[in-house]
Amino acid sequence: MRFEIMRLDDVDGTPVDTTVVDAASVNRIVQQAAAIGQRLWIRPADAPAS
Repeated sequence: MRFEIMRLDDVDGTPVDTTVVDAASVNRIVQQAAAIGQRLWIRPADAPAS
């Protein structure tokens, strides 16, 4: 499963950066964001059309 991770602006919470990663990478990204106090929004990525 893939997830879309949006890094949010510290002031107003608007998305400033978006990336799509696999499930194995989510934990690492969350740990890095937590270490520096960064806000994230994580949601399942849309499945590609087949």
